[in-house]
Amino acid sequence: MATRSINAENAPQSAGGYSQAIEVSETTRRLYISGQIPVTAAGDAPDSFADQAAVVWANIEAQLKAAEMTLDNLVKATIFLSDRQYTMDNRAARQLALGDRKVALTVIIAGIFDENWLLEIEAIAEA
Repeated sequence: MATRSINAENAPQSAGGYSQAIEVSETTRRLYISGQIPVTAAGDAPDSFADQAAVVWANIEAQLKAAEMTLDNLVKATIFLSDRQYTMDNRAARQLALGDRKVALTVIIAGIFDENWLLEIEAIAEA
């Protein structure tokens, strides 16, 4: 798989370490990851946003690993936040999880299924 980050000069530039668009070529497989929640395999959900985000990203990595992929295969993430107050915490958690990887990204402020969950993330990966 080859990816190319695209950030058109005549459109707003991204802020916070993501790409406005990702071009993907030379792929043979695509993985759609359903919304991952801040609950561990043991059924535990931490209280803080940072801890919940770490669990969600770990769950995404687990799905990728099960498909014989890694975070390097991630091309798109949609992050649902329970409240706008978590915007900057979300950015920090995403950058911690992804490092220098820049995926296409959408962040939505939304009501989430369980009121104790502060975020949920769905993603697309290609190999």
